Amino acid sequence: MSFLDTLRQWDEAVTCVDRQDLSEALRIFLSIQEPNSKICFDMGCLHLLNQDLDAAEKAFDCSIRKDEHLAVGFFQRGITFYKKQRYEESVADFQRAFKTLRGNQLIDYKALGLRYKLYACEVLHNMALAEAQMGHWEKAQENLVKALDYKTDAKLNIIDKALQSTLKQKLFKLVEFPSKVLFKPNKHYVAELEKKDYLGKAKVVASVVPQDAFSGFAPLQPQVEDGPTRPKEPEVLRALEGEPHTVLFEFVPETSDELAVVPGNIVFVLQKGADNWASVIFNERRGLVPYNYLERLEISLASKQNEGISKPPTREPPTRPERKQVRFTFNFAVSVPPGSPYAILIEKISKKLNLPSRAITLSLTSEVTGESVINANTEMESVWSCASARRITLWCKTKEQTDGKPADEIHFVALHSYESSNPEDLNFQQGDTIRFLSRVNQDWLEGQCNGNTGIFPASFVEEVPVNDQ
Repeated sequence: MSFLDTLRQWDEAVTCVDRQDLSEALRIFLSIQEPNSKICFDMGCLHLLNQDLDAAEKAFDCSIRKDEHLAVGFFQRGITFYKKQRYEESVADFQRAFKTLRGNQLIDYKALGLRYKLYACEVLHNMALAEAQMGHWEKAQENLVKALDYKTDAKLNIIDKALQSTLKQKLFKLVEFPSKVLFKPNKHYVAELEKKDYLGKAKVVASVVPQDAFSGFAPLQPQVEDGPTRPKEPEVLRALEGEPHTVLFEFVPETSDELAVVPGNIVFVLQKGADNWASVIFNERRGLVPYNYLERLEISLASKQNEGISKPPTREPPTRPERKQVRFTFNFAVSVPPGSPYAILIEKISKKLNLPSRAITLSLTSEVTGESVINANTEMESVWSCASARRITLWCKTKEQTDGKPADEIHFVALHSYESSNPEDLNFQQGDTIRFLSRVNQDWLEGQCNGNTGIFPASFVEEVPVNDQ
């Protein structure tokens, strides 16, 4: 069976599930001759929905054999074993799922076609329930206490309720995978299955830019039905937002709000600040670039009909302009046992702020001085002596740069290979090291790997500890 046939049947099956026709969906899935790991997972979910536990176990076995890093596969098979009252095997699978999470709070499978987030605290919650079923109440409590370190605000309630139940040696409710949520094939591949008329009706199209060397992405330019009889001054790029500028020098970002560009790129300047930094749009992403790295792009058919767009100069790039620091002040709270050492305290605060501990400075006063700073060398007994009603107030300052030099570079290691036909994506293989450039949004990052720059799913990588870089 060809890849296209498999893709077509997979799409038909998930469409049947959306129509509530589960029996037809399962029939189509079972007819696929060489199902991949995701398809086997989908089959297991449908068997589990039909209470066919033996068939579900076999399907999840197949899914895990084809992808031994699929944490959600271990999670679902652990649920299957739990329902078959095979609690020891259930605990083992939940342990494997937690190990595959690699210390992360969650894995978001959206980039892989599954609209589901697997939370570490829920894996530990189910592990505790399986231990409780075997009468191992102390182990159940240990797992739930551990889950508190991985909980999110949304999941706090179920962990607290489960912990209260174990203290009374009462069972609690299993966290189950949502029904009818399946891996779906890549929508771009599915779109290619439809027949397309690539020729269409003939039209006369005139480009408004001679010798166009534009390297970014922009909306389609206006087309004319009949060619003009003589050149005239058009409103060039009037549909675009911002003023077009050519990039003269390569710029490598040092903070998350800056953009990586190379000579020849065309960016659109939205605003130029007094500090010589420009807010620009490039490849549908917005960020900061030094304005002295850019040159205004004047496009005119009358004045540059035979010139085209000039090549960027080869001289040395100018000095990077200084960034004005914008600081925000806010309050937050963390909970640690009284008398905790500095390592535990800074780890809690680091997770709360989602920043490395090296970027955080703790102080007993609002003014950071040598006497007020709290670090690994501080005698914590004197710090905790300032506590009142089991509470202590500290001041926390964060920074992205130190002494005017760039902060330590952040690197990721690829947990899985990622390949995409989109030109703005960064392709890499499992085990590759990726240099972090910026965060596009919650699910996507920008980075450099093997001399290429692009965006990639955050769930495919894991940050390399500073000591290993």
